[in-house]
Amino acid sequence: MSALHKDEQGDWQTVCLKYLLFIFNFLFWMGGAAVLGVGVWTLVEKSDYLSLLASSTFAVSAYILILAGSLVVVTGFLGCCAVIRERRRCLSVYFFFLLVIFLIELVAGVLAYVYYQRLSEELKQHLNQTMSENYAQPGKEAITAAVDRLQQDFKCCGSNNSQDWAHSVYISSIAAEQRVVPDSCCKTITSACGRRDHPSNIYKVEGGCITKLEQFLADHLLVIGAVGIGVACLQICGMVFTCCLYRRIKIDPY
Repeated sequence: MSALHKDEQGDWQTVCLKYLLFIFNFLFWMGGAAVLGVGVWTLVEKSDYLSLLASSTFAVSAYILILAGSLVVVTGFLGCCAVIRERRRCLSVYFFFLLVIFLIELVAGVLAYVYYQRLSEELKQHLNQTMSENYAQPGKEAITAAVDRLQQDFKCCGSNNSQDWAHSVYISSIAAEQRVVPDSCCKTITSACGRRDHPSNIYKVEGGCITKLEQFLADHLLVIGAVGIGVACLQICGMVFTCCLYRRIKIDPY
C-alpha cells in the first residue's frame, strides 16, 4: 500500500507539473507576442528618428526583441509537444530554447537600460550637429525627412531653439531662398513660410527638439527594458517547472 500510495502521489505531482507548464506556455506565448509587438512597434514608430541617433543601440534593442518574440512562437509549440509526449529529450531541447531566449531578452533589456542612461548626453552632442550639417543636403534625404517629421510631430524648432538654424548649412545656402528656419518649423506649413520666425508663425518650445525627442525615446526605452526583463523573469518559472518535470519522467526508451 505504501508503494502504491507513493506511485499515486508521484502521478498526481507529475500531472500538476504538466498543467503548470501548459499554463506557463500560454503566458509565454502572450509574453512573446508582447515582445514581438514592442519590437516591431519601436522600429515602425521611430524608423524616421533612428537616422538622427549617433549609435545603433536603440535599433539593436528592438531587433533583439523581434528575434526573441519570433523564437517564443516556435518554443511555445515545442513546449506543448514536450509536455504531451513526456519525453526527456524534448524537455531538454525546450529548456535549452528557454535559456537562449532568456539570455536574448535579458541582453535587450540591459542594452535599453544602458542606452537610457546616456541618451541625454548623446542627443546633446550629436543632434544639433546632425541637423545643422545634414539637413537638405545631397544624399541626406532620410535625415531631412526625419528632422521635418520631428519638428512637426513635437511642435518644436531647432535642436535647442530656433536660433540653432542660423548656423545651418542649408539656411546659409542659396537653396534656402532667404528662409531663417525650415518650413517644417511653421505652425501652418505654406511655401517659404520659414522666412518669418515670429512666435505667431513658428514653434517656440523651451528646450527645443532635444527635450521632446529625449523624453519620447526615454519612455520607449523603458518599455523595451521592462518588457524584455519582465518576460525573461517569467521564463525562470518555466525553466524551474521544466526541470521538475524532467526529473519525474522516466528515462526515454531507445
